Amino acid sequence: MRRLLFTFAALAFAVVGLAGRGYAYSYAAAGAEPLLDGREALFAAVMAGDWNAAATAVAGMQADLAYLDGHEDPGIDKAFADALAAKDAKAVQAAFTRAASAEIVRRLNGARDNLTDYQTAKVLVVKAQRFYTAIAGDLDPAVSAKIDDGLKRALDAIGNPGVFGVGARKPDAAAFAAARADILTALGRTA
Repeated sequence: MRRLLFTFAALAFAVVGLAGRGYAYSYAAAGAEPLLDGREALFAAVMAGDWNAAATAVAGMQADLAYLDGHEDPGIDKAFADALAAKDAKAVQAAFTRAASAEIVRRLNGARDNLTDYQTAKVLVVKAQRFYTAIAGDLDPAVSAKIDDGLKRALDAIGNPGVFGVGARKPDAAAFAAARADILTALGRTA
């Protein structure tokens, strides 16, 4: 009998341990972000005046730029091409800020559309925060503060599943919509 109880307890701990791993998530494993991953190489090349290396860095971002150009911000691809052709560092910076802004909107739209799926919504808001962080230093401090506040409110609005239901909060669609609207206004975007 004692052996049976021990075996049952060990099995229960193993099942609980494996189940817990199923819900764990590493934001580092959330997938590659070519715009963010190529940012450092792009700006290092621009600062060094190595426009061939800058073009290579943008080429690594091309799939995302093409997506943004076709779905979120028509002309973004051309903005990069024109900035590189003119060898204009400020235009490259402006093009990157524009692309990151489009990505913030894209991720917030995805979170809005998946608000009832906590994990998906959270990953998308966190990715929006990563794009914001990449451009925060280039924004007016007042604009940056509004975006930062909006992202914090958006993250709070997605709710929380709690631990085994304890502390659970349902998503607040109205609060999320208000936070998203404030972020878009601060970015000077609509949609």
